[in-house]
Amino acid sequence: MTPMRVLSVASEIYPIVKTGGLADVAGALPIALKIEGVEVRTLVPGYPAVVKALEQTSEISSLPNFFGGNARLLGGSHGELDLFVLDAPHLYAREGNPYVQPDGTDWPDNAFRFAALARAAAYIGLGSAPGFVPDVVHGHDWQAGLMPAYLLYSHQPHPVTVMTVHNMAFQGRFPRDLLGPLGLPPESFSIYGVEYYGDISFLKAGLQFADRITTVSPTYAVEIQSDEYGMGLAGLLRQRASDLSGILNGIDTAVWDPATDPALPANYSVERLEARAANKAALQRRMGLEVSPDAFLLGVVSRLSWQKGLDLLLACLPTFASGGMQLALLGDGDADLRDAFRAAAAGDPGHIGVVTGYDEKLAHLIQAGCDALVVPSRFEPCGLTQLCALRYGAIPIVAAVGGLADTVRDESAAGPDATGFTFSPVTAENLDQAVRRAAAAFFASRSHASNWPRMQLNGMLTDVSWRHRAGRYAELYRSLVAQHGG
Repeated sequence: MTPMRVLSVASEIYPIVKTGGLADVAGALPIALKIEGVEVRTLVPGYPAVVKALEQTSEISSLPNFFGGNARLLGGSHGELDLFVLDAPHLYAREGNPYVQPDGTDWPDNAFRFAALARAAAYIGLGSAPGFVPDVVHGHDWQAGLMPAYLLYSHQPHPVTVMTVHNMAFQGRFPRDLLGPLGLPPESFSIYGVEYYGDISFLKAGLQFADRITTVSPTYAVEIQSDEYGMGLAGLLRQRASDLSGILNGIDTAVWDPATDPALPANYSVERLEARAANKAALQRRMGLEVSPDAFLLGVVSRLSWQKGLDLLLACLPTFASGGMQLALLGDGDADLRDAFRAAAAGDPGHIGVVTGYDEKLAHLIQAGCDALVVPSRFEPCGLTQLCALRYGAIPIVAAVGGLADTVRDESAAGPDATGFTFSPVTAENLDQAVRRAAAAFFASRSHASNWPRMQLNGMLTDVSWRHRAGRYAELYRSLVAQHGG
């Protein structure tokens, strides 16, 4: 197998900096690709947490007057991850969320912060790190979107490029008068370039100029070519349909393993599923719920947003109160949703428990302790939380969209092969009906008259790892390099 070098470009990476699923993919895929003969180094911004986490640091190059200040390109590692770090204190030396200020608004210089990341990626692609000249540069989401444009407009031989869309809703849109300051030539501002409804779109640039486009599930790859899900870019994606493919995400099954997970009071496996009950009791205590093995405990680990359908879940809360159900919710996001769930928990503390914010250990406990995990997203490129649920024996209740439709087999349609409950169209009424179906199956299982235990085992035996999915990326890289004469 011919060795291959890939530069991955991401704005966050687990376990160092994480706001969502992008970080999980950026952290797990490079490790999974090693077995495929692909050497990956990941370029990430030099946030304080990243600089602190670096091991064996070396300075590769200096970048004077780089988007408003002096910067350095560093090489280093963190665990199994090989990293390039763009050390630019004037852009990244800020604690907290990588994208927004403490008041929740975007950092006003985000255009320059992530243009700098893409420009540094282009420099590496053009050979500025002599010890690592990539065959492929692989950008993730809008934050890396200018990378293919910078390579193209360098007018130099350069590696092939791949853009992966993790969520079409986030597009990196900025005013057109930044074109010059971003170092983009006038001719790039056209319908066939970075122009998007009179502005500049970083994501549009990536989709327009990358040699190949991937997204994170086969169904989402089809959905985003429709006007409903394409977020204004469906026409471009239809034009590039032959260059677009969906490769399903996986999860790091070493991090997400109920048999060894240090965040759990009781470890368990398919052979010792009864040990899971101790985690349910611990979760109930942690969330201030009544401790009862017979309650139907629903879990949610989610960003609180319209996209995630959490307003639909709010509308279903009366069903919980009347149906012997409990809810354990962890998440943060829209202030209105956050306040509404807090109010619901205050009004019914024994049945509804809410923790706002980000808590990785609690996320693991919810997966290990809830009976069912609810994911009512209006659109969902892939979703990782339902993959964790399958791995942990929590039954997913999901909207039949994107990667949720690709990974959960409905109880009424799949019979003995089912792994959960799906619903469509995505409405509060259909979510309520799916929750009621799941509750009926759970309560029937208490008298051994249900498919519930089989669904749990089916889920836990499902391969949700990167093993085969990383191979799809390796095939894509090699075919792309061969196609371009590499």
